[in-house]
Amino acid sequence: MVLAGRNEDSWSQHEWFTWPGNQFQPERQQAKFLAKLREITAGLDLSLALEEKPIYTDAAIREFINSLADDRPDALLLFNFWNSFSAKLRPILDAWKGPIILYHPVGANHQLPPEYFRTAPRLQYIHSIENWESLERGLRAVHAMTRLGQSRLLRVSGRTQKESDAVEPCFGLPIHTVPADQFNQIYDDTVVTRDMERLARLVRRNARRVTDLADHAFQDAVRAHLAVREIMNRHQADALTIECLFLKHRKPCLSFALNNGNLVPCGCENDLNATLTLMLGACCFARGGFQHNPEFDTEQNLYFASHCTCTTRLHGPRGKEATYDLRPFFHQMPKTLALDVQWPAGETVTLCKYQSGKNLLDAWQGRVVSSPACPPTGGCATRVLVKLEDVKDVCSVYAGPHPILYCGGWAGHLKTLARLYGLEIKTNV
Repeated sequence: MVLAGRNEDSWSQHEWFTWPGNQFQPERQQAKFLAKLREITAGLDLSLALEEKPIYTDAAIREFINSLADDRPDALLLFNFWNSFSAKLRPILDAWKGPIILYHPVGANHQLPPEYFRTAPRLQYIHSIENWESLERGLRAVHAMTRLGQSRLLRVSGRTQKESDAVEPCFGLPIHTVPADQFNQIYDDTVVTRDMERLARLVRRNARRVTDLADHAFQDAVRAHLAVREIMNRHQADALTIECLFLKHRKPCLSFALNNGNLVPCGCENDLNATLTLMLGACCFARGGFQHNPEFDTEQNLYFASHCTCTTRLHGPRGKEATYDLRPFFHQMPKTLALDVQWPAGETVTLCKYQSGKNLLDAWQGRVVSSPACPPTGGCATRVLVKLEDVKDVCSVYAGPHPILYCGGWAGHLKTLARLYGLEIKTNV
């Protein structure tokens, strides 16, 4: 193309190879990237409709832009291997208002990278050397938003007497609300099966210790698990949140811990933002999160998270189960079963919260200090103390009740998602 003088740039008439030069082997690079894309997307809910031949003429760019109206993709994935083609991509950026991942290898640009690549809204600009991690973060963000739009959230509320429907605007997520009486009736009608009896024995056997729990507490816990399954199946829900504070013996603490560990997001107290954040984590990085209430050690500048529904599968459904004790729920009689999960000291964690209607996302990274005993601390069944990185005043990260804590360093993933989908983000990465 260059030697034939057909390249549409000022260098072509001189048979001049601008950066990356004539040693770059673009066809071989393209093949390598295609193989890596297949590897990255193998476990994701994505279909890549890749152009077989490179697009490098103005006419081909216009044809590509025109095709977007009919094809309506969820996102665009662009690769620019040639310095003088950067300007040709600008019409695509101007025409397409959805998310764009643009990979531009170092050495395929000359001097400063284009400012409109670095600052364009809803654009993840990857200007690096075979940075597969950044590419995966972008693709995982698209996967997560696609999955969320295909999911259905069920809310169980004690404040309504009739069913209703809504849609979460950012995710395009259908939300169905039903009265709490439905759950209560399902629970009351539930008979514990042999499978559930085996589950109760397994939960007890795997615990490090059991404190002050009667046999009927285990029966109540697995009945609640069956009731949660049934109401989700009845309403074809992928996620659930229940107004659970005053359910007495019906409290679904164990069920929520099991479900979140298996990437079936379940949020406490009919909290929409918490449950959406659990769904986001399950879709984006395949981890179950710990919905909690925050507290703060202001002397040591440490973050304290505590609640009653923490999963033991902190590293995903196939990861090693965390050590846990079984003890009563802290705040209401009767003494129902709750898990006291021991978080591994030194583990990287991410504290996050999505706030619907505000298009706001918090993502703070840190490390586990310990799982302090009760007493001397209070709170609820699971307690974890965290040192957040480069946060001078730990109280400044407070985003209201029920943020979510995840094992793993996921703030970069959420930062990429926020960039691609126009969310404001507060973060320390």
